[in-house]
Amino acid sequence: MSAEPLVLIDAPRPHVRRFTLNRPEKRNALSNSLRTELISGLESADRERDVHVMVIRGSGSSFSAGYDLSADGARQPLPYHSAGGAGQWSRHVVETCFRLWDLGKPIIGQVHGWCLAGGSELATACDLVYVAEDAQIGYPPVRMMSPPDNQFHPFLCGMRPAMEMMLTGDAIDGREAVRVGFANRAYPADQLEDAVLAIAERVAKIAPDVQQTNKRSVHRAMEIMGMRAAIRAGTELQALALTTPSSVETFARFKESVTRALDARDGAFGDYRTRAPSDDDAAG
Repeated sequence: MSAEPLVLIDAPRPHVRRFTLNRPEKRNALSNSLRTELISGLESADRERDVHVMVIRGSGSSFSAGYDLSADGARQPLPYHSAGGAGQWSRHVVETCFRLWDLGKPIIGQVHGWCLAGGSELATACDLVYVAEDAQIGYPPVRMMSPPDNQFHPFLCGMRPAMEMMLTGDAIDGREAVRVGFANRAYPADQLEDAVLAIAERVAKIAPDVQQTNKRSVHRAMEIMGMRAAIRAGTELQALALTTPSSVETFARFKESVTRALDARDGAFGDYRTRAPSDDDAAG
């Protein structure tokens, strides 16, 4: 009997293709295997004439708590070839964001629960983002490891909110995510799915060839302001940060125990997994 897919795919409304991250027991930690299924599915849907818009959401309690930091996750091959050398991972992460960014069909992120680290980067790759009011969005690895792989924060959130998130690693809730510009709108958690599908239906009413141009017009404006170049340049800073003594020590802790390493990272702040010590978290 084959294992259950890591990404569930359905069509909840006409011309809408929905992708559900399906590792609820790991709060949808982004293993390379899951990312491979997701990227392949999105690219396939982008080629289908009947698909006008795509939705990404998470199963269970969270959108995604981040990249899979377990040993098994690290050993899985990358979803596609990425040039090696220093900074390979952060360059690969940014390239994945732009692969989604450059698809012709709009992508909507439906965010609830934890949306951390790699999870926040996945949401960033979406064209529209709608969040639950009590969602928790943050990048806790800045506390012990490095700045983000994908340094979207100044462009989406502005300098001051971005600086606060970078210097504390604290999460913001859905309402604050809307206020600073990370998300479009926030809804009570039990209303989020219906709201997203209603928006998806409205987006799907416009022909894909028109939407493709509409989408790119906004992207090109951001690129002229330097967004793509700045995010790519950020991968070099991220790679440099991984050579610091603190980062090297952090990765050594992860090899011994992901759980203890995350506890050490967040214990002094009393948040994330240290606020709920019974949770089994292999993501960050």
